[in-house]
Amino acid sequence: MDILWLSEEEVSSLLTMEEAIVAVEEAFREHGKGTAQMPPKAYLYYRKHHGDLRTMPAYLEGMDATGVKVVNVHPDNPGAGLPTVMAVMILNSPKTGAPIALMGGTHLTNMRTGAAGAVAAKYLARRGSKRVGIIGAGAQGRTQLLGLAKTFNIEAVSIADVSIDRCRALEGWAKSFLEAEYVISSDIRDVCDADILVTTTPSRKPLVRDEWISDGTHINAIGADAAGKEELDPAILKRSKVVVDDIVQASHSGEVNVPLAEGLLHPGDIYATIGEVVAGMVPGRMNDEEVTVFDSTGLAIQDVATATRVSQRALARDLGMRLPFL
Repeated sequence: MDILWLSEEEVSSLLTMEEAIVAVEEAFREHGKGTAQMPPKAYLYYRKHHGDLRTMPAYLEGMDATGVKVVNVHPDNPGAGLPTVMAVMILNSPKTGAPIALMGGTHLTNMRTGAAGAVAAKYLARRGSKRVGIIGAGAQGRTQLLGLAKTFNIEAVSIADVSIDRCRALEGWAKSFLEAEYVISSDIRDVCDADILVTTTPSRKPLVRDEWISDGTHINAIGADAAGKEELDPAILKRSKVVVDDIVQASHSGEVNVPLAEGLLHPGDIYATIGEVVAGMVPGRMNDEEVTVFDSTGLAIQDVATATRVSQRALARDLGMRLPFL
C-alpha cells in the first residue's frame, strides 16, 4: 500500500478559505452533536528553547475521517527564518487504521484557525458587522482577516502590533483581496473600537482592557493556546457571553484558563461550545448589545475535517506523491 504525500506548496494550492470554512463548520457541528472523538492535546514543553510540541488526534464519525496532527509553537522561530508554527498532518483509514495520507500542516493550521474565527463570528457577531480590529499582525492575523472577509462586508480594518513593519505588511497583503479603509498603530487601544476584534498574540498577560470594549463587540480570542496564556482583561469575560471551542481544552489552555485557575471566572460562566451553537442546540448572539467572546484553542477535529477535504481534492486532481509503505 502507498501513502499520499502532499507538500506545503501542494496543500496551499488545494485549500481555499471557502473550503476551510465549510470543513470547520461541519466539524464544529459534529462536535456539538457528540459525533466526534477528540482527546485533549498532549504537550511537550521545551522551556530552554522557548517552545512546545503538541499531538492532536480526532475522529469525526459523520465524515468517517480520522487522523492526528503534530504541531509546534516556537515564538523565536521567525528570527531564524522559520515559521512560529509548523505541522504535519497524518490521515488514517478508520476501517483499518492504516495511514493513507501525510501532508504539510502549517498552511492548513493557519487556514483552519482563520476559518474557525469566521464561523464563530457568523454566529456570534452582529449582523452587518463592518469594522474589524486585529491585534497581532502575524500569520494568524492574516488568515483571521481573510476568513472574516469571506463572511462579512468589511469596510474598515485597524491593525495593531509592536512592529509597524508587520502592520504595513499585513495591510499590503490584505489590499490584494479586500478594499477597505486601513489604520495601523502600535497602540492596542486604537483598534478596540470595532464590531469584531481579533487577538492573535502569544501574550501571558492581559492586553485588552475592559473599558476599551463597547457593548455589542464580538471578540475572537485566538492567541491563548497553552496554559498561562491570556490576552483579555478577565472583566471582559465576566460581562460577556463566552463561547469556547472545547470545554476541557479551553479550561487548561484557552483564554479562560488563567481566570479559571485564579478563581476570577467559574465554569458556569462559560455559555456553550461553538459546536452547540452551530448545531442549533443553543442560540448564539441574542441582541445587538451583548459582548460575545469566542475562545479558540484550535481543535484536532478542525484539522481532520480540513485535511480530508484537501486529500479528496488532491486525489481528484491527481496531485501529490505516492510513498511506498507496505
